[in-house]
Amino acid sequence: MGIPAFYTKTGIGTIVEEGKATKEFNGKKYIMETALQADLAIIKGFKADKSSNVIYNKTARNFNAVMAGAAKVTVCEVEEIVKVGELDPNNIHTPNIFIQRLIVGEKYEKRIEQLTVREK
Repeated sequence: MGIPAFYTKTGIGTIVEEGKATKEFNGKKYIMETALQADLAIIKGFKADKSSNVIYNKTARNFNAVMAGAAKVTVCEVEEIVKVGELDPNNIHTPNIFIQRLIVGEKYEKRIEQLTVREK
Protein backbone atom coordinates (compact mmCIF):
# COMPACT_ATOMS: atom_id res chain seq x y z
CA MET A 1 0.00 0.00 0.00
CA GLY A 2 1.29 3.45 -0.88
CA ILE A 3 0.14 6.16 1.55
CA PRO A 4 -0.83 4.76 4.97
CA ALA A 5 -2.51 7.97 6.23
CA PHE A 6 -3.11 11.65 5.42
CA TYR A 7 -4.23 14.85 7.15
CA THR A 8 -7.49 16.63 6.31
CA LYS A 9 -9.54 19.55 7.67
CA THR A 10 -12.75 17.71 6.82
CA GLY A 11 -14.49 16.67 10.03
CA ILE A 12 -12.78 19.11 12.43
CA GLY A 13 -15.17 20.04 15.24
CA THR A 14 -17.57 17.17 14.47
CA ILE A 15 -18.13 13.63 15.72
CA VAL A 16 -15.72 12.50 12.98
CA GLU A 17 -12.83 14.04 14.94
CA GLU A 18 -13.50 12.05 18.13
CA GLY A 19 -10.77 9.53 18.92
CA LYS A 20 -8.59 10.48 15.96
CA ALA A 21 -5.09 11.93 16.01
CA THR A 22 -4.94 15.63 15.19
CA LYS A 23 -2.08 17.94 14.32
CA GLU A 24 -1.71 21.65 13.72
CA PHE A 25 -0.10 22.97 10.54
CA ASN A 26 0.37 26.73 10.04
CA GLY A 27 -2.11 27.47 12.81
CA LYS A 28 -4.85 25.20 11.43
CA LYS A 29 -6.01 21.91 12.97
CA TYR A 30 -6.14 18.73 10.86
CA ILE A 31 -7.40 15.18 11.47
CA MET A 32 -5.26 12.20 10.53
CA GLU A 33 -7.25 9.71 8.44
CA THR A 34 -5.90 6.25 7.74
CA ALA A 35 -6.00 4.76 4.27
CA LEU A 36 -8.60 2.27 3.12
CA GLN A 37 -7.41 -1.30 3.56
CA ALA A 38 -9.01 -4.55 2.52
CA ASP A 39 -8.07 -8.21 2.62
CA LEU A 40 -9.87 -8.83 -0.69
CA ALA A 41 -11.09 -6.60 -3.50
CA ILE A 42 -13.25 -7.92 -6.31
CA ILE A 43 -13.18 -5.40 -9.12
CA LYS A 44 -14.58 -5.10 -12.64
CA GLY A 45 -12.30 -4.11 -15.50
CA PHE A 46 -13.05 -3.68 -19.17
CA LYS A 47 -9.96 -5.24 -20.74
CA ALA A 48 -6.66 -6.67 -19.50
CA ASP A 49 -3.56 -8.15 -21.03
CA LYS A 50 -2.23 -11.62 -20.11
CA SER A 51 0.14 -9.93 -17.66
CA SER A 52 -2.91 -8.53 -15.74
CA ASN A 53 -2.55 -4.85 -16.65
CA VAL A 54 -6.13 -3.53 -16.53
CA ILE A 55 -8.12 -0.75 -18.17
CA TYR A 56 -11.58 0.34 -17.03
CA ASN A 57 -14.52 1.65 -18.99
CA LYS A 58 -16.08 5.01 -18.09
CA THR A 59 -17.28 5.28 -14.48
CA ALA A 60 -15.63 1.99 -13.52
CA ARG A 61 -12.46 4.09 -13.08
CA ASN A 62 -13.95 5.56 -9.93
CA PHE A 63 -12.90 3.18 -7.12
CA ASN A 64 -11.69 0.03 -8.84
CA ALA A 65 -8.09 1.24 -9.17
CA VAL A 66 -8.07 2.60 -5.61
CA MET A 67 -9.30 -0.67 -4.12
CA ALA A 68 -6.91 -2.72 -6.24
CA GLY A 69 -4.07 -0.79 -4.65
CA ALA A 70 -5.51 -1.00 -1.14
CA ALA A 71 -6.29 -4.72 -0.99
CA LYS A 72 -3.96 -7.54 -0.06
CA VAL A 73 -5.51 -9.71 -2.80
CA THR A 74 -7.35 -8.34 -5.84
CA VAL A 75 -9.50 -10.42 -8.16
CA CYS A 76 -10.35 -8.63 -11.40
CA GLU A 77 -13.11 -9.73 -13.76
CA VAL A 78 -12.74 -8.41 -17.32
CA GLU A 79 -14.65 -8.74 -20.56
CA GLU A 80 -11.58 -9.55 -22.64
CA ILE A 81 -7.96 -10.62 -22.17
CA VAL A 82 -5.53 -9.61 -24.93
CA LYS A 83 -1.87 -10.36 -25.65
CA VAL A 84 0.83 -8.48 -23.76
CA GLY A 85 1.68 -5.34 -25.73
CA GLU A 86 -1.79 -4.86 -27.23
CA LEU A 87 -2.83 -2.32 -24.61
CA ASP A 88 -1.49 1.22 -24.93
CA PRO A 89 0.65 1.75 -21.79
CA ASN A 90 -0.83 5.25 -21.46
CA ASN A 91 -4.32 3.75 -21.11
CA ILE A 92 -3.53 1.25 -18.34
CA HIS A 93 -5.36 2.27 -15.17
CA THR A 94 -4.14 -0.51 -12.86
CA PRO A 95 -0.74 -2.12 -13.39
CA ASN A 96 -0.34 -5.86 -12.90
CA ILE A 97 1.46 -5.57 -9.56
CA PHE A 98 -1.93 -4.90 -7.92
CA ILE A 99 -3.82 -7.81 -9.54
CA GLN A 100 -3.42 -11.33 -8.12
CA ARG A 101 -6.20 -13.10 -10.05
CA LEU A 102 -7.67 -12.30 -13.46
CA ILE A 103 -10.83 -13.89 -14.83
CA VAL A 104 -12.95 -13.41 -17.93
CA GLY A 105 -16.66 -13.05 -17.22
CA GLU A 106 -19.23 -14.55 -19.54
CA LYS A 107 -22.47 -13.40 -21.15
CA TYR A 108 -22.51 -9.77 -20.12
CA GLU A 109 -25.91 -8.15 -20.00
CA LYS A 110 -25.21 -4.41 -19.96
CA ARG A 111 -28.57 -3.06 -18.86
CA ILE A 112 -27.02 0.04 -17.34
CA GLU A 113 -24.94 0.95 -20.38
CA GLN A 114 -27.89 1.19 -22.77
CA LEU A 115 -28.74 4.68 -23.97
CA THR A 116 -32.13 5.76 -22.68
CA VAL A 117 -33.75 9.04 -23.67
CA ARG A 118 -37.19 10.36 -22.93
CA GLU A 119 -39.65 11.32 -25.58
CA LYS A 120 -40.12 15.02 -26.28
